[in-house]
Amino acid sequence: MLNEQRLLHEFLELVQIDSESFKEGKFAKILLKKFKDLDLEVYEDDTASVSKCEAGNVIAFMKGNIEGADTVFFNAHMDTVSPGTRIKPIVKEGVVYSDGTTILGADDKVGIAAILEAIHILKEDNIPHGDIQFIMTTSEEVGMYGVKALDTRSLKAKYGYSIDTGGKVGNIKVHSPAKKKIIANVYGKSAHAGISPEKGVSAVMIAAKAVVAMPHGRIDSETTANIGVFKADVSTNIVCDHVIVIAEARSLDETKLNMQIEKMKRAFEAAAEELGGRVEIEVQTSYPSIRLKEGDLVVEIVKRAAVKIGRPCELLAAGGGSDANIFNSYGVPTAILSCGFEDVHSKNEKMPIEELNKLAEMVVAIISEIASGTK
Repeated sequence: MLNEQRLLHEFLELVQIDSESFKEGKFAKILLKKFKDLDLEVYEDDTASVSKCEAGNVIAFMKGNIEGADTVFFNAHMDTVSPGTRIKPIVKEGVVYSDGTTILGADDKVGIAAILEAIHILKEDNIPHGDIQFIMTTSEEVGMYGVKALDTRSLKAKYGYSIDTGGKVGNIKVHSPAKKKIIANVYGKSAHAGISPEKGVSAVMIAAKAVVAMPHGRIDSETTANIGVFKADVSTNIVCDHVIVIAEARSLDETKLNMQIEKMKRAFEAAAEELGGRVEIEVQTSYPSIRLKEGDLVVEIVKRAAVKIGRPCELLAAGGGSDANIFNSYGVPTAILSCGFEDVHSKNEKMPIEELNKLAEMVVAIISEIASGTK
């Protein structure tokens, strides 16, 4: 049975442990102990050397008490965005806030708190369940470094759930865009800006012309593009000969994504050719898309679990990426569970306690639904 006070206390404790991206070392040690205290097999993997984080991913395993049930995994990430140090949570009228000087860190410590409470419930109520993995990753917020470095041989589950998106508990994200990044090094020719500017070729002008020419912003209902970095660093008395532009594009349709990236590349190349410079372009794949659908087992289980906890279940599309994108690329179908947090990545972040309670119930309901499929 859900212990609301224990769950709230757990959540409040977790958000007060500093764990900004790349600095999850202290949090990982505490989490290792919490899983051990619950008598789970747990270890920290060796991905820190690759991810450049203070810690590796924390991976726990709970042996099933029935045979024949599918192995499932639940995932949440340990890191938070900034400012996420010395968080002071405040509980007011059924909602948890920060004190306004930092984020709250519900993204994604609410997922971890719900997982820990679900384990308590499974044990205390002797609820039938199959084998379960819990995968707590590092530095998801800044590029999913932990899951990208994960040894896929450690994955034991048939399918899984990332607990890491907003919206009412019960809803599920089944579509998520792929994302690619463009890094453009634009080169011109330096010259004295006051004595002989005509002898120079401005890399700033090339880059600016390219940015103006290319489509960006909202491209269509499935596709977006954005210029994130435009960097030059010379004195104003020199015609700038080097500019770095970093941009991204995302789409639920990978064909559209590739078309958008190609348009952005052509804009850089055309501007460089017209103004007498050159450009070197690198395209990096940040993550692939998620394309789950109604009827998929990983989706249908959530729909049944939502009924069990008295919540509607909407199948939605996400605008960003998460660990789930990477798990899906590993061949393990992974849906994203809504957590109920609001205004994340801001000092106005909040966590309704009702949603916190429902999230723990949802995790237990999913596990029970999987177990009931063996009958």
